[in-house]
Amino acid sequence: MSLRQRIENLGPLPIAALIGGADGTVEPLKLVAVAVAGEGHWIAGTAMIVTCYLRSLFLVERLFIIVKPKLLIIPWFAKLWTTILAVRSWIAASFRRMREGTS
Repeated sequence: MSLRQRIENLGPLPIAALIGGADGTVEPLKLVAVAVAGEGHWIAGTAMIVTCYLRSLFLVERLFIIVKPKLLIIPWFAKLWTTILAVRSWIAASFRRMREGTS
């Protein structure tokens, strides 16, 4: 059984913990990278920030795509996700209206 299949076979709450754990390691590392850059180590700090964003993109984002259907089973997550999508649509529509109004 592949890793993807094992992840897909997990229940919604273990999946939420998995996403939280993956994201919980990336976000604090971004703060550490800013502190390293703030100490004058610009190249190391920049490399750390780029690495953290790449890890977010390739690990957390891909993991979320795999597990989103199971997460949507959790009522509070489904409501939160619906709210996030509605806000995103509202912001996009606002920008479209602004752009059309200035043209």
